[in-house]
Amino acid sequence: MSVRSRRHRRRRQAAIKAVLSLIVFVGLFPFLFMAVTSFKTNQQYYESWWLPTLPLHLENYTRAWTQVRPYFVTSVVVAAAAIVGALVLCTVAAFVFARYRFFGRNVLFGLVAALLMVPGIASLIPMFVLMRDLGLLNTRVVLVIPHLVGGAVLGTLLMKTFVEQLPQELFDAARVDGAGGPRLFVSIALPLSLPVVGTIALVTVIGVWNDFFWPLLTVTENELRTVSAGLQFFQTQNATEYGPLFAGYAIASIPLLVLFVFLSKYFLAGLQGGLPGAGGNK
Repeated sequence: MSVRSRRHRRRRQAAIKAVLSLIVFVGLFPFLFMAVTSFKTNQQYYESWWLPTLPLHLENYTRAWTQVRPYFVTSVVVAAAAIVGALVLCTVAAFVFARYRFFGRNVLFGLVAALLMVPGIASLIPMFVLMRDLGLLNTRVVLVIPHLVGGAVLGTLLMKTFVEQLPQELFDAARVDGAGGPRLFVSIALPLSLPVVGTIALVTVIGVWNDFFWPLLTVTENELRTVSAGLQFFQTQNATEYGPLFAGYAIASIPLLVLFVFLSKYFLAGLQGGLPGAGGNK
């Protein structure tokens, strides 16, 4: 390679790194601003918007945790219930769609897939009226149902694609040994589908944690608010105290950061395994 070519390559790599660094900085800037502001008093906040200041006020986190803790508990309960319900529904449905042939199978699966195309705003009012008529407003159940249904639909599509790619010989060998449908599901399909299960669980948690409008619409009791809606209420109470407010945002972000750090490789493996042709031959 000539000297001119090497220089051209270095300049191109430097340009790519500069663009990627700019994208990362723009993406992370709101989090950096949140972290810096969470240690400030109001005076420090107004005197220095962007830069860190001393001393650090760690007591902001203590005050924020006192306010956020009930919302935190509600979000954890709702996320756990939504994950369990969605996984039970989607794993069983996907196994039936992938491994059994019955009349109307393609039509039913098409209807399930069509649910992903329905905008959330279109079902908002009908869903609210249904929950109201069932007497579920101001309960934790009303917070679980939308995420349970949404997670089950997306999970069914991902799981069906993945289970279809599992080698048929595994199921045939188990049937020769006398295994029935439930045994095939529990002993073969479910253990091999753990990356997709992890993906569905992570997507469901993110959906629950970031859902703002539905909890605000259906819950008016303070102790039943989730983190996203509760932080809005917390902001109203402490509109002039930016330190505790941003500390509350930081505390609310910790569970998602921890989940992503420990489950990111399973999340990516699940997405890649769920793509057509990515999991090997059937």
